[in-house]
Amino acid sequence: MAKAMSGQNTVTPTAEGLAASVSAVKTRGLPPVEKWNPPFCGDLDMEIRRDGTWFYQGTPIGRKRLVKLFASILIREDDKYFLVTPVEKVGIKVEDAPFVAIDFEASGEGRDQVLTFQTNLEDIAVAGPDLPIRFVRDADTDQPSPYVRIRRNLEALIDRKSFYRLIKLGVHHDGWFGVWSGGEFFGFIPSSELPD
Repeated sequence: MAKAMSGQNTVTPTAEGLAASVSAVKTRGLPPVEKWNPPFCGDLDMEIRRDGTWFYQGTPIGRKRLVKLFASILIREDDKYFLVTPVEKVGIKVEDAPFVAIDFEASGEGRDQVLTFQTNLEDIAVAGPDLPIRFVRDADTDQPSPYVRIRRNLEALIDRKSFYRLIKLGVHHDGWFGVWSGGEFFGFIPSSELPD
C-alpha cells in the first residue's frame, strides 16, 4: 500500500508567486536572503543572458521593476544561482554573470583611486578589497572578460566600453598591468605580455 502524503500542498514555483512572496516581505534595502533557508522547490524556466537581459519562459521580462525585484532575491551557491524567498528556493540559469556593469566613475589617482561601478539594474559597487575586480582570459580566444563583485558573491560583467576606459586608467605594478581601487591593485595582464 502506498504511503499517505503529509497533507501539504505540492507547490509549483512560478515567477508570479515568487514576486508576490518577496513583495509581502517588508524590508528597507535588500531582503535578508542570507538569513533564509527555504527548501529547494525545483528549477524555474528563467535565465539571465550575458547582456543582462532576464528571460522567463523564453520571453524577455520587460518590466525593469520586476527584474530588480528578482535580482534582490538572487543568490549564488558554488556555480549555481537561485531565487529565494522565506518559503521557496528555485534554480535559474545564468549564462555568464547576473549583472552587467554599464558605467563607472573614477576619483583620485594612483593608490588613492576609487572606482565606483553602476550596473544595468542601478546597483552601485565601489571596487576594493570587499568588492574585487577580476579578469578571466578565454582559453580559446585569449580575450579578457572583466568582472566586479556587486554584493555577496554576485558579480557583474564589465561592459566593453567601461573595460576600455579601465585600460586607459591602467598602470604597471609589481609586474602587472591593472588598476587601483580602494587601496587594492587589480591586475589585468602580466606586464611582460603587453606589446612594446
